[in-house]
Amino acid sequence: MFLCYSKNVNRKVWCFIAKVKCKKGKKILLIFVCVAVAITVIAALANFIVFKALVKKGSEYNKVEIENQLVPQKDENDYWYFTTDGDFKVMHLTDIHIGGGWMSYGKDMKALNAVATMITKEKPDLVIASGDIAYPVFFQAGTFNNYSGAKIFANLMESLGVYWDVTFGNHDSEPYSYFDRERVSEFYSDSEYKYCLYQAGPEDVDGYGNHIIKVKNSDGLITQGIVLMDSQAYVDDTILTSIKGTYDNIHGNQVEWYEAEIKKLNEENKKIDKKAEAVKTQVFFHIPLVEMSDAWKEFQENDFENTEKVKYIEGIIGEGGRRVYCGFGEDDLFEKMLELGSTQAMHNGHDHYNNTTVEYKGIKFSYGYSIDYLAYIGISKEGSQRGCTMITCKPDSTFTIDKYNYYSDRYDLEGFTREEVTMQFADVKYQVEEE
Repeated sequence: MFLCYSKNVNRKVWCFIAKVKCKKGKKILLIFVCVAVAITVIAALANFIVFKALVKKGSEYNKVEIENQLVPQKDENDYWYFTTDGDFKVMHLTDIHIGGGWMSYGKDMKALNAVATMITKEKPDLVIASGDIAYPVFFQAGTFNNYSGAKIFANLMESLGVYWDVTFGNHDSEPYSYFDRERVSEFYSDSEYKYCLYQAGPEDVDGYGNHIIKVKNSDGLITQGIVLMDSQAYVDDTILTSIKGTYDNIHGNQVEWYEAEIKKLNEENKKIDKKAEAVKTQVFFHIPLVEMSDAWKEFQENDFENTEKVKYIEGIIGEGGRRVYCGFGEDDLFEKMLELGSTQAMHNGHDHYNNTTVEYKGIKFSYGYSIDYLAYIGISKEGSQRGCTMITCKPDSTFTIDKYNYYSDRYDLEGFTREEVTMQFADVKYQVEEE
């Protein structure tokens, strides 16, 4: 009987303790939830305030004064085209990396200033940003909202009053960001942007933004085709592959689209001049082709001397391990380019410390200077990699590529200031020093 009584007492004691712990646990959980909600609300409010401030900052830049600015038109097939008998200047920017959140505010302001400074100086006919305009990585930007970066950039470009276009990079629509590629494409397609020439491209072709801009002379002949392509993001577009950096590349039906488009350009010219040769083109996308990696390895393994296939032109490969971070797997785009004899050069970004130009089998691979102040740790204090590329398309279909560092005297403009940085690759010709 005593044993039975003892068990009952123990049971009551333990039930009492359990109830106390349960109440305490609920209280702790409630506090945790309240703190989490408070932090979320504060962060959302901070991001909204920062977003508005960055949009306002972009709209404060003066319109770029371009004498006799070329104005594009659309032809009967809905292609944008410019008409000129003179030079056509394309500015290539890449990896602008606007976080658009409370954690990236200061660096975003610097990125906007860099873009505005160089465009104001160069007065290009067309600006192409080849991907990673937005950088919605929470632990660096404080937000997953990739719309913010896109909106801030678009607002800046419209304020500057220059014609502009974009291709997508892997960060423009991360697997964890708020908006997918289709939604971002719809944003850039918005008719409210007077100077934006972005087109989503055919629905039956993979990716978004596969389209062409033509440069014609007064006789109607296409002197240069500007081809923009979506080099995709990650091989299966999951958080795991985005963390690992398992990058995708140009898909097969995009190569088919490229071939068909080049043939259309050629046919258009032959209607005007039966002896017209293949239309010359410049191609822009974000992630470099595997052939860029092949070319650099061949040059590197030949003690940094030119080979029969590879001709070094300028710049460095400054990424860790002196690597080209191309997409995984093979594609047939480069082979198709060789076959058609149209494309003169490819322009990409993605690797922020790489800015080299090499010629491989007669086609130039050109890394653009990056803008990034945010993605790489410490990059905001470094300057060798930051700048722009100017591609000048000549009336005879030849072209030049000129790369300009943002911190050179060239961009010492009244009304613009630049931060102090370390020129970390100042004495490096082909590669970074061994660590």
